[in-house]
Amino acid sequence: MNFLRGVMGGQSAGAQPSGAETIQKLCDRVASSTLLDDRRDAVRALKSLSKKYRLEVGFQAMEHLINVLQTDRSDSEIIGYALDTLFNIVSNDLEEEEQEENPQKQVDDLGRQFTEIFIKQQENVTLLLTFLEEFDFQVRWPGVKLLTSLLKQQGPQVQQIILVSPMGVSRLMDLLADSREVIRNDGVLLLQQLTKSNAAIQKIVAFENAFERLLDIVTDEGNSDGGIVVEDCLLLLQNLLKNNNSNQNFFKEGSYIQRMKPWFEVGDDNSGWSAQKVTNLHLMLQLVRVLVSPTNPPGATSSCQKTMFHCGLLQQLCTILMATGVPADILTETINTVSEVIRGCQINQDYFASVNAPSNPPRSAIVVLLMSMVNERQPFVLRCAVLYCFQCFLYKNQKGQGEIVSTLLPSTIDATGNSVSAGQLLCGGLFSTDSLSNWCAAVALAHALQDNATLKEQLLRVQLATSIGNPPVSLLQQCTNILSQGSKVQTRVGLLMLLCTWLSDCPIAVTHFLHNSANIPFLTGQIAENLGEEEQLVQGLCALLLGICIYYNDNSLENCRKEKLKQLIEKRIGKENFIEKLGFISKHELYSRAAQKPQPSFSSADHMMFDHEFTKLVKELEGIITKAIYKSSEEDKQEEEVKKTLEQHDNIVTHYKKVIREQDQQLEELKQKVNTLKSQNEQLQTAVTQQMSQIQQHKDQYNLLKVQLGKDNQHHSSHSDMLQMNGIQPEEISKLRQEIEELKNKHEVLQGQLREKDSVIENMKSLQSETGTTGQSSQITAGLEHANELHRELEPLRIQIQSQSSDISKLQTEKQELLQQMNTASVPALGDSAAVIAAKNSELEGRLLQEIKELKSEVKALSEEKALLKQHLDSSNSTAAVLQDEKSKLQQDVAESKKEQDDLLVLLADQDQKIFALKNKLKELGQPVEDEDDIESGDQADEDEEEDGEEED
Repeated sequence: MNFLRGVMGGQSAGAQPSGAETIQKLCDRVASSTLLDDRRDAVRALKSLSKKYRLEVGFQAMEHLINVLQTDRSDSEIIGYALDTLFNIVSNDLEEEEQEENPQKQVDDLGRQFTEIFIKQQENVTLLLTFLEEFDFQVRWPGVKLLTSLLKQQGPQVQQIILVSPMGVSRLMDLLADSREVIRNDGVLLLQQLTKSNAAIQKIVAFENAFERLLDIVTDEGNSDGGIVVEDCLLLLQNLLKNNNSNQNFFKEGSYIQRMKPWFEVGDDNSGWSAQKVTNLHLMLQLVRVLVSPTNPPGATSSCQKTMFHCGLLQQLCTILMATGVPADILTETINTVSEVIRGCQINQDYFASVNAPSNPPRSAIVVLLMSMVNERQPFVLRCAVLYCFQCFLYKNQKGQGEIVSTLLPSTIDATGNSVSAGQLLCGGLFSTDSLSNWCAAVALAHALQDNATLKEQLLRVQLATSIGNPPVSLLQQCTNILSQGSKVQTRVGLLMLLCTWLSDCPIAVTHFLHNSANIPFLTGQIAENLGEEEQLVQGLCALLLGICIYYNDNSLENCRKEKLKQLIEKRIGKENFIEKLGFISKHELYSRAAQKPQPSFSSADHMMFDHEFTKLVKELEGIITKAIYKSSEEDKQEEEVKKTLEQHDNIVTHYKKVIREQDQQLEELKQKVNTLKSQNEQLQTAVTQQMSQIQQHKDQYNLLKVQLGKDNQHHSSHSDMLQMNGIQPEEISKLRQEIEELKNKHEVLQGQLREKDSVIENMKSLQSETGTTGQSSQITAGLEHANELHRELEPLRIQIQSQSSDISKLQTEKQELLQQMNTASVPALGDSAAVIAAKNSELEGRLLQEIKELKSEVKALSEEKALLKQHLDSSNSTAAVLQDEKSKLQQDVAESKKEQDDLLVLLADQDQKIFALKNKLKELGQPVEDEDDIESGDQADEDEEEDGEEED
């Protein structure tokens, strides 16, 4: 400033210098001065002049200021002045006095031009990002403001530079962690500008933990009771989540939806709602709607809806919905939010149906909302919101549709009249004097019937008491009566949309509609007249309704058959005129608006003409009805014939399906029998292996016994030889006695073992005779019986094959006869009849060939089954042969065991003879020996045992 005073003071005696000259001198000072203090004073002077002389400072000083940023980075004061000066040059946020002097357009153009000059060199933006890392408040804060202004002026270009800059976004995210609230709050504003319409930067900011930091700020500031900082954070959250499926998924998976619930805890005292609180809560509701918007992918929306229910967010919103003292705009936005939270989500729709208003007696929330919808004193936007909520409640909710329609049926209406039902409110709105109530009630009732043929038929039962003393009139008849009375356009459009939705894809409702003889003349009269533009929409809807009556007509009424209705159109209206009137609907401007999104958004009540779901129905039916009108009677007959032939074809297909099903059952039975045979074969094999192992054990035991007997015989023979060779000495008598005693003991032991072996052999004989002969023979005979059963089951299959081959031969003979008939009638009187006969013959030939192919395929399948059964029979026969071989082997083993037993008996007899001879010698020597009677009794017992053994043999 001293330098500036010196410059201005030196010129005081003479002419005053202009602002441009002063700025030029200051720029020269910045460029040429070697002292940092002089440069700093010059930059400070430029800053003070930059607001008043923005153009001059911008053009003359910008380059010098950028050089200062590059060369004087060590001095934070001069850097701060330079950044402030650049901000004043680039920014369009001027004070009120400056805005009065300069037009806003000129100011905007100037800021955009200076921004282009600054960012032309990308290094300037990169340099600016490095200053944001400085903790010094004098540098960081001006840098944040300058970068925010650059983004406002040239957002896409600056975004791209920051995106390609290393760690550019991360440096900006650090601003949210600054302890100084001014920098943190301006950092939020900077990120708002940075994330506008740039999905890549939005993803980077989200993954830099932006959600956590922003929600912490909102909580620290007091949620909805916070100030403008909360509003800025909510706007930044909207930038990050809107139309960004990746960030929405990240937000849900990070459990951030649960942290939104405290936002809507507004408390019981709703009297003090500041303007900032209303703004904050409005933005919070919009943020919830961003997550469950119908334009999001269905899977992501459904997941967010379920999370909002489980964390209690939906319950909190319903509490606000039923609270008192809530501002109208907040209540409207809450209704819209609840609508999209429950739309298409069964669990949320069921919960909403159970919500009651805190009244006495308690009423359903749906009833309370419908009362607001049909009340003409309520605000227009609130009534639109209630209609949207009701539509979302019924969207893909057949259970809810049934509950609404049931309140209209005679059996469920409350006779006491103590409570008002949803159906009564809809009927009241449908027939009230307010056209907007008529339209809303008609659209709401149409949504209750959407894609539900059962409810369309049930609604035909609804009877209305129009006046005292008069008979009740059906709801369908009352709608047509109001149409014919010439009410307002909005009312007629709503009723026509209801009737079109009701009658489409419901032939019974079409028949009921045609029963009233006045309906068709009324529709044709409306379509045929030349009316103004306002009535063209009604004419188009009448044409659509008449087209539905033709297309979905089941020809049950003789006077209103399809052909007669089309003739009536051709005579009274003309096909081209009818199609032109039908096209008025889709060409209407309000139709295009309604087709864009499900929520009804209209600038005024007069513009409420079309419903979003109805536009889908029109798009679906317009082409179908056009084709139906232009079809001739012959084409209709051909269609009916085609339908009949298709039915016949379906019958043939079902017949063959039945045959194939039966064959499949037979195959399954055969497979089961084969499996049983396999299991029986395995059981037989296991039994044979067990018997073989038992026989081997017996053989081993027998061999052991034989070896033991052989050793004993050798011992006795050696003793007898010694007696004969050496003679008997007196001292050896005691030894002989001991040996005789031992021989007796061994003899008894051998006899006991012999008895045991005899019993074992007997058991073996019985087992072999029972299991080896009868058992195996029974198993073999059982296998043979199964094989015979398989032969018997093959016989009907062979008979069926022979019958089918005979059928094939019959069909072939019929084909030959038909060909002969064709040859005899080859010269007919007329060429057309010859062509017809040839076509029929070709058709018959094609059918015969097809049936022959099918029969051949069946014969082939049966032959394959026969081959399989033969294979199974061969395998069972081979199993029986194996069992027979095993039986013969077992018989040979039994014979060998008998032979071995005989050898054993012979050995025992020899041993007895030797013992008897030794006893006689002892007697001769005078030694006492047992009595002969004992010996004879023992011999007699031995002889009896031998005789018994021989008899058994």
